Amino acid sequence: MADKPRSAEMHPGPGFRISVDFVRLDRSLMEQLSSFPTPDISDLLNRMYALNPAIHCLTGCDRPLWGPACTVRVFPGDNLMVHKALDIARPGDVIVVDAGSSPMNAVLGDLVCIKAKHRGVAGFVVDGLIRDLPGIIEVGMPVYARGTTPIGPLHRGPGEINFPISCGGTIVNPGDVIVADAAGIVAVPRDVVAEVLQRLREHTTRQAGYLASIERGSFSNAWVDRILEQAGCPIVGKAAHVEPAVVPSIGAADGILASPRKLA
Repeated sequence: MADKPRSAEMHPGPGFRISVDFVRLDRSLMEQLSSFPTPDISDLLNRMYALNPAIHCLTGCDRPLWGPACTVRVFPGDNLMVHKALDIARPGDVIVVDAGSSPMNAVLGDLVCIKAKHRGVAGFVVDGLIRDLPGIIEVGMPVYARGTTPIGPLHRGPGEINFPISCGGTIVNPGDVIVADAAGIVAVPRDVVAEVLQRLREHTTRQAGYLASIERGSFSNAWVDRILEQAGCPIVGKAAHVEPAVVPSIGAADGILASPRKLA
């Protein structure tokens, strides 16, 4: 019988390794972060830490998903390390799976979600596909993924647990705080959570008057005109819109720092 190629062997180390623990922030701190909409969190992270919107909520969409990231990297189409992560994740963790955006095999289904629920896992974020969605809905486990397929995974490895991964184009480290809602998913680096929380509180206070004026229909887009003028954009013809009374400025460029969700 011919020997298999040496390149087919598993090599301990990068690509095939497990770290059983990581630093988790205080849960009350993470819960405070989850009380803010993900667009606001993204804005105050300079729009750099949101996951690709192709990864979206498939179940558990009635409530935000939040918690420290227990990171898993799998070989596309394999879920050996997803199963092992159930032994490592702590109650409240979000298991974040880098499946390489594979459009082929699912990397988890309803049985994994049942086991995860018994272990107290908060939910899953998967850069790839899942299966058994009707069963997962019955379990009540929040799952964000790129979609579903009936094709199941293999169970061979390799893979990694609790090392940096790429999920939806964003680097996620173990212990980073995942916040996911109907608007999207952000991965907040754990070392800036307190700072971002402070910014969010200040932003909310600063925005209050501006948002109230928008609700009344009394607002100014003068900041748009200033940008156009500075850029030298020609405007031909007579504008039909009469600018209402200018509301007090809320900061730089009268609203440029406001959330796109609230300016749309």
